[in-house]
Amino acid sequence: MAERYVAKPILFLFSLASIVIVIAGIKAAQDILIPFLLAGFIAIICGPLLLWLKKKGLADTPAILVVIATITIIGLLVTALVGNSVNDFAGDLQFYQDKFDDLVAELADMLGKVGIAIEKTALADYINPGAAMLFASEVFRGFGNALGNVFVIILTVIFILLESSGFRPKLKKAFVRPDFSMTGFDNFIQSINKYMAIKTWISLATGVFVTAWLVILGVDYPLLWGLLAFLLNYVPNIGSIIAAIPPTLLALVQFGMFKALLVAGGFALINIVIGNILEPRFLGKGLGLSTLVVFFSLVFWGWVLGPVGMFLSVPLTMTVKIALSASEETNWISIMMGDRVR
Repeated sequence: MAERYVAKPILFLFSLASIVIVIAGIKAAQDILIPFLLAGFIAIICGPLLLWLKKKGLADTPAILVVIATITIIGLLVTALVGNSVNDFAGDLQFYQDKFDDLVAELADMLGKVGIAIEKTALADYINPGAAMLFASEVFRGFGNALGNVFVIILTVIFILLESSGFRPKLKKAFVRPDFSMTGFDNFIQSINKYMAIKTWISLATGVFVTAWLVILGVDYPLLWGLLAFLLNYVPNIGSIIAAIPPTLLALVQFGMFKALLVAGGFALINIVIGNILEPRFLGKGLGLSTLVVFFSLVFWGWVLGPVGMFLSVPLTMTVKIALSASEETNWISIMMGDRVR
């Protein structure tokens, strides 16, 4: 009996050490893993389209070719529209940084006039708007590097889609209790497909509305900020706030406080309507993550996988949560990760 109690802490320590080793391995191999993770993400999004084409009578190979052609066309359009803007924005970063420095200096002078003496350099250390612009540039650069492996990504998507049709029979054959196993597997796949498909459409709508609003206001690089809003909309609650900061600061530099407030108000209105009204209606409330889990997943996956990891943080965590909820033994962890008790 005593040996059993001693073995449990040792087993826990070994499990913890194994997790640390796995995380370190993932971080070291991020250049290899990121294209495959993006390919899996794209394949999941394309799953409903592939099923729809099959229901219309297309065979597996023609349906996959149509899906891949659609992905390629969309990718080329995005690259053509955004690629040059990313390079131009990176080149203008120093100009915007200088403008921010001037604003901080003006703020220091204003504080000095009302009796609050503070060094301009010290204030610049506490208030550094350029860091938000640099963050946005790093996100775009990270995705640009990842999409540089476009051939590997598309090839992996093709193989995943080809394998998906035969995976279910293999899984059914592999498990001793196929009925129980396939029920959990089907629920897992359906939940992931539903979440990713609806979230992608909602994120796309968010990006389109943000781009249109910034075009109306005349803010520089509206397509980039629409793309950033699309990507970070996969991160609930926190993502929309992060996506709003760089264009708001840019509007402040370009036009002043009034248009900066209009930009921030537009982001708030878009995310209230889409995030609080449309998204719960279509997505439901059964797949929520707590805000704390969202924040930690953003930090963790961003540290492990870089900018792409921030984009994939919630989909990856959501996948883990759904997988945990499929088993009675681990469902309690899924409940703890949720946003509320149901």
